[in-house]
Amino acid sequence: MTDQPNILMIMADQLAPQALSCYGNPDCKTPNLDRLAAASVTFDNAYCNYPVCVPSRATMMSGRLIPAIKVWDNACELASSQPTLAHHLRHLGYHTVLSGKMHFIGPDQLHGFNERTVTDVYPSGFEWVADWHAGPAFVPSATGLNGVVDAGPAARTLQEDFDEEVAHSTVQTIYDLARRSADAGPWFQVASFTSPHTPFVADQRYWDRYDPDKINMPRVGALPFDDLDYASRALFFAHGRHRHQVTEDDLRRARHGYYAMISFIDDKVGEILGALEASGQTDNTVIIFCADHGEMLGERGMWFKQSFYEWSARVPLMISAPQRYAPRRVKECVSLVDLLPTLVGIVGGEVVLPCDGESLEPALTGGTTRDLVISDYYGIGPCVPHRMVRQGRFKLIYTHGHPDLLFDLEAD
Repeated sequence: MTDQPNILMIMADQLAPQALSCYGNPDCKTPNLDRLAAASVTFDNAYCNYPVCVPSRATMMSGRLIPAIKVWDNACELASSQPTLAHHLRHLGYHTVLSGKMHFIGPDQLHGFNERTVTDVYPSGFEWVADWHAGPAFVPSATGLNGVVDAGPAARTLQEDFDEEVAHSTVQTIYDLARRSADAGPWFQVASFTSPHTPFVADQRYWDRYDPDKINMPRVGALPFDDLDYASRALFFAHGRHRHQVTEDDLRRARHGYYAMISFIDDKVGEILGALEASGQTDNTVIIFCADHGEMLGERGMWFKQSFYEWSARVPLMISAPQRYAPRRVKECVSLVDLLPTLVGIVGGEVVLPCDGESLEPALTGGTTRDLVISDYYGIGPCVPHRMVRQGRFKLIYTHGHPDLLFDLEAD
């Protein structure tokens, strides 16, 4: 592997690591991700820095936490003046390509990338803003439970069509980059899928990979409303749980659909890695697999994200470069904000601008990390400042004006 290897980043949307077989779930069928994990440094306690799409991706791309970049929710724009990972790598001689979802809000749809081969699946406007003045209950939300209670198989879905295009474009770009002259320089390619985001509807072929009677159910079931913390009560209304009675059959079908969508993404990952191998670029490419946040998937009776509970806040994170880093599992806490300094450092660069992340290079080579995660939430539901700090076995959740929550994750 050269001093400036290529970088391939593959992202899923709303993928909880607890759903993956390489993170201990025996029921989810993901042979390609299993093979990738076996060749990776896999982080067992990786977190997003904001459990919603737009802010999470903004922190990952910028290396800054939310108070620094002011991307408060899904309606906020990352300033074009904010340097991103793509800017840093271009400065170091990389050709940078984005294919698929990155939730850039506003007119700048590149944010440092040389080219974008597939645009976003969602509009880039400001329709998502949360109205704090309306209070915590009945806040309008695009994440109602229809995508849960209507889960099932389908001939085609919008998300599948989009993700097929992302995979096709990424494969084509990998071959195009391989055809360049030897002195063309390294490349950075992002393939960003929208699955397994709700609605939990999957192609019949993937639905049929799973026996509905063998779908595992939540470890912690729905709690009585009076036992919920303030933020969970607020999300109860924001997600429309007061309008839907999710039955056990609904729950099973939703989890079935989620696993089927993950298997679909796993096939797309296999296609991309196959193109990398066929084009002779695997040995000189660092591969990252991650997601923007998790999915509660019925744990505690909750759905979607926007929470600091584990299924919402944690993300899968694998970094594969077996020629450089021996595969291993890392237990210390890390987060997506750490990716910018990590990747810039891997290719020999230095982050001289303010950065809230810390390079994970020591962990990649067998050392340790600072074992600290900070995550924020200012969106629909609580409508007050909401923050999580995770270090070691402990997690503190602060909600302005309400009791703090402290968890011992080895005992609770």
